[in-house]
Amino acid sequence: MAELARRRLRLAQVWLLVSPGNPLKPVHGMASQAARLASAHAIADGRRVLATDIESRLGTRYTADTLRALRIRFPCARFVWLMGADNLEQLPRWRRWRRIAAHVVFAVLPRPTYNHRALAGQAALGLHGARRAARAAPALAAMPPPAWVFLPAPQHAASATAIRAATRPTAQSAAAGV
Repeated sequence: MAELARRRLRLAQVWLLVSPGNPLKPVHGMASQAARLASAHAIADGRRVLATDIESRLGTRYTADTLRALRIRFPCARFVWLMGADNLEQLPRWRRWRRIAAHVVFAVLPRPTYNHRALAGQAALGLHGARRAARAAPALAAMPPPAWVFLPAPQHAASATAIRAATRPTAQSAAAGV
């Protein structure tokens, strides 16, 4: 999805920001940051798709603070925030979500079972006038915020939680040393 977004949005790079922790998700069951960073490195190519723990190094916890710090650190960069439809649906729960939308353009990638609710939800409705057609995606980075697109793409139903559960050794295989 990162490479697809990079190509369709004509981005120089996509950064996979591995967060120290999502304030809206329970810590229980979440892989360690080191494990999540290693997983991101495994799919990154190190040139156009980069895995980074910059949020930890910046000392930020909330997206609005991370974006502000990134704009200070990289004043010439044009950032495009990538999120799944699940995050668009819950965006009104984020700290200073309207400020985020006012300061960075974003692209929403589809997620099975979330798309309809996300596009009919509070954030999408509140930012309706800022929505651009998917065909405008290549120019999104150059647009002044607020602006966003829903980027049609093939969908994968697996969530991070399901992937972790599938790769976590069972008690029996762990005891057997498998």
